Amino acid sequence: MVLEIDTGLHWLADARRCESANFDERPDGIAIDTIVVHNISLPPGQFGGCHIDELFCNQLNPEEHPYFAQIADLRVSAHLLIDRLGQVTQFVGFDKRAWHAGVSSYLGRERCNDFSIGIELEGTDHDPYSEQQYLVLARVVKQLIHRYPSLGVERIVGHEEIAPGRKTDPGPAFDWQRARRLFRAAVLPS
Repeated sequence: MVLEIDTGLHWLADARRCESANFDERPDGIAIDTIVVHNISLPPGQFGGCHIDELFCNQLNPEEHPYFAQIADLRVSAHLLIDRLGQVTQFVGFDKRAWHAGVSSYLGRERCNDFSIGIELEGTDHDPYSEQQYLVLARVVKQLIHRYPSLGVERIVGHEEIAPGRKTDPGPAFDWQRARRLFRAAVLPS
């Protein structure tokens, strides 16, 4: 998988595409300068299947699992999902505002959806992430920083950092030191 961003289209060329309606326009004049890393598993703690796609595309059946009844009416999305095998699904173009951060603040700015790209990793706070997820995330970060120059390795944060007390992902299982080493190696000239 090449994972290059189509010029002008704001979509990864080789990602699986599953378009969500849960987005809107970014405010005028706002630069994309932050990447927010999340985790998700549906049902909680279970991997694989189509339930994340269904949630982000407003098609989750509330009768299929007791937890789904609590979340089926949510209107949420992310730009990308990286599953346990490293496969990438894109739900929203990077130039659009995906609804991933909720009530949030980063470096004194509210409404992080306005200026960020949301990347979901299939996982939980306490299950180790896969090697493929780290490697693919670094490749995605490289492409995003190349395409959107206002982004940088120092502006990659967890959901827990922009919504403290409300969110805990990607959680203690996410190895930030390892991830940052991979990010730096990916974006530095060879």
